[in-house]
Amino acid sequence: MRDFLGSRCMFGIPTPSVNTCVQPECDDMRPPGVTNHIARMHVPDLAVRSDEDFERGIEALFGALDDAVDQEMTCGPDHLILGISALAIWGGSRASSEALKARIAARAKREIGVTLASDAVLEALAAHGVKRRIAIVEPYYPVIQKHLEAFFGEAGFDVVKFNHLQGKQFTGYTKVDAQYLIDALRDTDTPDAEAIVQFGANLPMASLADEAERWLGKPVISVNIANYWHALRHNGIDDRMRGWSTLLSQF
Repeated sequence: MRDFLGSRCMFGIPTPSVNTCVQPECDDMRPPGVTNHIARMHVPDLAVRSDEDFERGIEALFGALDDAVDQEMTCGPDHLILGISALAIWGGSRASSEALKARIAARAKREIGVTLASDAVLEALAAHGVKRRIAIVEPYYPVIQKHLEAFFGEAGFDVVKFNHLQGKQFTGYTKVDAQYLIDALRDTDTPDAEAIVQFGANLPMASLADEAERWLGKPVISVNIANYWHALRHNGIDDRMRGWSTLLSQF
């Protein structure tokens, strides 16, 4: 018998303990009969002042991943969504992304679908018909750039512009106002880019992406929307929802 509330699908979403964006954004996008179940990857709220600080945070998150997957599996989810995008492209290749997915699936100890931002964003770009040139905004430090460039380059995309917002504290990524996010998107845009991709699952762009597509006249792919859309569609849930960019309303 199906879960009473999660009659269509139950998503397990491991996300960092410092992340205050993934859970509310995913809950806001949740259609009837779908439930979200959060487990936390425990990391301290590190001050981030350099590439090296950021890399230490990534190492801590990789170390905390297995315990979070273990927690998730106790509720019997139908599908897992990794609620941090940096890990998905760390290493800069499809092979490193697939290795992470295999690690999560192996830890789950049963067959289960896994959504990573690496897969979700590529499928979102394909849905929009984006051929080659993208711009990326994220809250990270420049050390992320080589991983993003290599990953998207291997997939056939040129990143024509980066906007590293360089958040100074992991929890600080969400302590922003709407004007900050609007300015970040406008600063990222360039006529050369066919689409803007927002990485960083703790940067609260999901509610703004739909409006931003109208100002900028191009797709704005917010990573939490892409992840949730990917998980829904791969589980046969085709609900179209307005207000969450054209990705969820049209594809």
